[in-house]
Amino acid sequence: MSRVLGIRREDKNPWERRVPIIPEHVAALVKGHGIEVLVQRSDLRAIPAEEYVRAGARIVDDLSPCDIVFAVKEIPIPLLQKGQTYVFFSHTIKGQSHNMPMLRRMLELGCTLIDYERMVDEKGKRLVFFGKYAGLAGMIDTLWALGQRLAWEKTSTPLSAVKRALDYASLAEAESHIAEAGQMIASGGLAEPVTPLVVGFTGYGNVSQGAQQILGRLPTEEVSPADLPGLFAPGASPRKDRIYKVVFREEHLVEPAAAGSRFELQDYYQNPERYRSQFEKYIPYLTVLVNCIYWEAKYPRLVTKAYLKKAFGQGPTPRLRVIGDITCDTEGSIECNIKTTDPGRPVFTYDPLRGRAKDGCFGKGPVVLAVDNLPAELPRESSREFSQSLFPFLPELALADLSADFEACALSRPMKKAMIAQRGELTPDFRYLSKFLAESAAKK
Repeated sequence: MSRVLGIRREDKNPWERRVPIIPEHVAALVKGHGIEVLVQRSDLRAIPAEEYVRAGARIVDDLSPCDIVFAVKEIPIPLLQKGQTYVFFSHTIKGQSHNMPMLRRMLELGCTLIDYERMVDEKGKRLVFFGKYAGLAGMIDTLWALGQRLAWEKTSTPLSAVKRALDYASLAEAESHIAEAGQMIASGGLAEPVTPLVVGFTGYGNVSQGAQQILGRLPTEEVSPADLPGLFAPGASPRKDRIYKVVFREEHLVEPAAAGSRFELQDYYQNPERYRSQFEKYIPYLTVLVNCIYWEAKYPRLVTKAYLKKAFGQGPTPRLRVIGDITCDTEGSIECNIKTTDPGRPVFTYDPLRGRAKDGCFGKGPVVLAVDNLPAELPRESSREFSQSLFPFLPELALADLSADFEACALSRPMKKAMIAQRGELTPDFRYLSKFLAESAAKK
């Protein structure tokens, strides 16, 4: 059953310029599979309309003829149409209260909803994502924030020349510019007040790998968490011509609460209440913390407001200058992330004594990067990689009979696992959302 696919314009915020499907893949759908593609007109999209036209798509204002509509961000409730199939990041699977009205309306209209976030393999690994680009953009912004913070402290470093991610024309330009700063560090060294300069990463997945790629444009030396005290021991001679990198895994972040128990990764995931954070013992050694872990409220926090209040309220000023919270869970694993920011004003300084945030890199307390749509800062590159990972699933979705019963629906396992609702009904794996929908309705 051939269908008409639509690519919606993004309008959640002025920074969102990404696309779910790039022209190259539109051309493959049109020419290789005979699928019609409509692209909604947009003044913001990073990829010009002309490229889609050359690929064989039609530029339109109205996507109502489409059977399936692809987007990146949530679709406003008034724009939802009866019976359509939507594919986007719905931000509903945790029962997020702000999106329950949208989900409820989709069910009322008999819509089908497929969420990229739940397209996973047999081991639960995500197959379609922007994660690496969150790490890439987030690390660029984190280095910019560090340079600005040190300049405010009147500590001169080559990092003061680093720009925000959105101020570079491309990822390649950003990496080249940061590499120039790296050459200056390698030849001239860093100032005494920030030596040794230690950057810590929590996590080792796609987000962390992207962030580490950017740091790799600077001269770095990797050390283990156990090595950190030695860098600061009496008589130690840490090098000024490099930045020390340390990657924290789960066993470094938490420990069993019961005395004598050993850390076991699967037990931690299944029974997080049996564990407590031990991360505070590493924080005093870090100049920068880059947070790249998945977090839910059931897991221990890494950096608490109470810890920061104590650390900044007594004794010498802590070494911690910047927290790049790339994961960006408000008051989550980084509790002092008390608000989200945007690419134009990506950071705030958290005052631990007053519990307040002030935009910018200046003042007492750590600077916090809290942009919740970081890949949008590298729109062309992130869209290309995302589309590349999504493309293998597009022909099957376009040709599938979505009116068939869920069990009989001819879709691959990852696509079926990502189907939150079908024709106005929650699918088996997502019926738990009924509770959140009811709670949301009761608050109206």
